[in-house]
Amino acid sequence: MYNRTETLQRSSEHRKKMEKKNKGIFAIVLLVLVEVFLASGDVDIHPSINPAVAGGTITLSLSPPTALNSGSWAVGGSLILTWLGEQQAVFPSYSGRASVNISTGALTLSPVIVADSGAYVVQSSDPQLRANTSISVLAPISNVTLTMNQTSLMEFSSSAVATCSVSSGSSPLFLWLNSTSDLTVGSRVLLTNGNSTLNIINVTRFDQGPFTCYVSNPVSNGTSNPVNFTILYGPDTMALTVKGQNTTCFSVGSNVTLLCSAQSNPPAQLQWAFRGQPVNTTGPLLNLYNITENQTGPYTCLAFNNFTNMNSNITTQITIANSSGSEPQAASLGLLSLLLLAGLLFSLSDAAGPFSPWIMNIS
Repeated sequence: MYNRTETLQRSSEHRKKMEKKNKGIFAIVLLVLVEVFLASGDVDIHPSINPAVAGGTITLSLSPPTALNSGSWAVGGSLILTWLGEQQAVFPSYSGRASVNISTGALTLSPVIVADSGAYVVQSSDPQLRANTSISVLAPISNVTLTMNQTSLMEFSSSAVATCSVSSGSSPLFLWLNSTSDLTVGSRVLLTNGNSTLNIINVTRFDQGPFTCYVSNPVSNGTSNPVNFTILYGPDTMALTVKGQNTTCFSVGSNVTLLCSAQSNPPAQLQWAFRGQPVNTTGPLLNLYNITENQTGPYTCLAFNNFTNMNSNITTQITIANSSGSEPQAASLGLLSLLLLAGLLFSLSDAAGPFSPWIMNIS
C-alpha cells in the first residue's frame, strides 16, 4: 500500500516537470519567431524624392537600414542588379547608373530617366527579406509657347483659337490667365485638348487679352509670353460735346470747339458737316472762331472704319445769340438731321473717300 502511494506521487511530480519543460520550449520558439518577424518582415523602402526629376538622382533606402550579404533589386519584374558579399552585377540597361550599398541595402540611380518609373522590389536570402515601393520620374516643363490662329478678328463674327504647347514635360497641367486673373470658361469661352487649346466664339472687344498660359507638373512649371488678339470693331458709342463748356448756346463773337469721339478699332476716320453740307475739317476737333448768327444749326460728326466697313454719326444743335440777346429761329433738329442726310447724299455721292460707301448704303 505504501509503495503504490509513493509511485503515484512520483508520477505526478514527473508529469508536472514535463509540462513545465514543454511550456518553456514553446516560449523559446515563440520568441525566436517574433525576433525573425521583427528582423525581416518589418522593413520599408523610402525614396529620397518622389516624384523624381529626370536627370537627377534618387536613392531607395531601407528602414531600418539592413546589412544584406546577398540580394537583388528589380523594377517591374526586370532585374537592376544583384550582389553577393562585395561583388555586384549590374544589368546592361542600368550600367553606370545603378549601385547598392550592402551595409544599408540602399539602391541609388543616377541619372534617372522617365522610364525608371515603376514598382521596385528588393529581396535577400541572407537575411531573409523582401520589400517594395513605387516611384515616378517626370521630365520638367520647358519652352512654353502660345500661338494664335490669326491676329485680326472681326467682332461678333470671328472666333479666336490659341494653342499652348511645351517642348518637353511629363503630365502637363494647363492653366489660362486673362490679364492677371484666371480665365472664366463659359458658353463662348471653351478649353479643349486637355485644356491646351483656348477657343473664343464670336469674339467681342473685351476678348483681346492679354492671355497667358501657365503649365505645371509636380516637379516644375513654366509660363508663356502674353499674347493679345486684335479685335476689329466700331465705330459706335459716339459722343459729341463742346470742349470746356456745358452748354450749346453761345454769344456772337465767341470761339467754340466741338469734340467728337467714337469707340472703334482701328480708330475711326472722322468728318464734319454743317446743315447737311460737309465742311473742310477732319479729325476729332471742329474749331469755330468769332461765330455769327448764321452759324446756328446742326453740326454732325461722321465716323467710318475702313476695316469693319461700318459707319456711324451723331448731331448736336448749336445756337448763336444775336447782339440784342434774342435767339434766331432754329429749325427742328429732327428735320435738319434729315436735311443733313439729303445734303450729304447729293453733295458727296460723286466724291471719292471713305464716306462714299456709307452714302451709297443710305441711298
